[in-house]
Order: sequence, then structure tokens, then C-alpha cells
Amino acid sequence: MNYTVSGKNIEVTNGLREAVIDKLSKLERYFMPDTEVNVTLSVEKERQRIEVTIPIKGTIIRAEQVSSDMYASIDLVEAVLERQLRKYKNKLVDKKQSAMALSQMFIEEETGSEDEIKIVRSKKFAIKPMDIEEACVQMELLGHDFFVFRNAETDEVNVVYKRKGNTYGLIEPEY
Repeated sequence: MNYTVSGKNIEVTNGLREAVIDKLSKLERYFMPDTEVNVTLSVEKERQRIEVTIPIKGTIIRAEQVSSDMYASIDLVEAVLERQLRKYKNKLVDKKQSAMALSQMFIEEETGSEDEIKIVRSKKFAIKPMDIEEACVQMELLGHDFFVFRNAETDEVNVVYKRKGNTYGLIEPEY
């Protein structure tokens, strides 16, 4: 695997680089040898963050962890990535273009049924055009963390969601 380790507000020392590569090298058995791994280490106040992005054909495997110690964040992110890979293996293999980036041993490995995605409820509702602020109010009134609506300005389906710190996010389609 080819590692790119960069830092924001932190100098990436040889020790940090080696810790990242040592921990993430455990994932090499899942990927082909030429797979790119992009790692960004950052520090904001007391928060030590690691973001790992592994682009494979048609899909992006991504994990992010935050703790008060960078080495602990590195340990946590490896476990998250491994869980994600096991959970989504069948989905990735079904998309043949993504499976080419995965190692054959991992593809052929048996998976447990606990990783299957089970939809337990389906819901249909009318989407009426509204502005972003109205969608946020509706979300709050319903007590949900997100709300799907048709944007009155663009006539596109958008999603507003609640973020940490009582702020909101907007998801818009990109074509």
C-alpha cells in the first residue's frame, strides 16, 4: 500500500509516520499492493484527529477518529476501518469495479450473517417545496436529526441535518 501522511497544525514526525504505517499495515491483507492510503493528522485545541481515506475504484473507504492522544486515535481508526471493510465486503464485491482493488483472499473469506444490512422499516411521504430555514424548523418540530425536502429555490431534493454545537448542515446533489 502507498501511504501519504500529512499534517494540519502538527509536524508529522518519523515516529508518528511509523505508528500510522505500522497500524494501518494490518489492513494490507484486504487490498491490492498498489492501493493508495491518504492519512491526515490534525490538532485542534486538545483534540488529536486522524482521517484516513482509501479511494478504490467506484468507492471511498473513510474513517475519522478523535481523542486526546494521537497514538490512541491511530489505534481507534484502524479498528473502525477494519469493521467497515468487513461490513461492506459483500456490497463492494457486488460492484465488480470495486472488488478489483480488494485482495482475492479477502473477497473469498466467509462473512457472518451479522454483517447483513436489514431494512426493518420503510416510509413514504410527500415532499413539498420549501426553503432551507423552513426545512430546519420542520426537522426540529419532528425531533429528528435530519430532514429530506425539495428545495424551493433549486427544485432539487436536499437534506438538512443537525450537527454538533446546535448548527445545521445541508446536503445537495452534485451532478
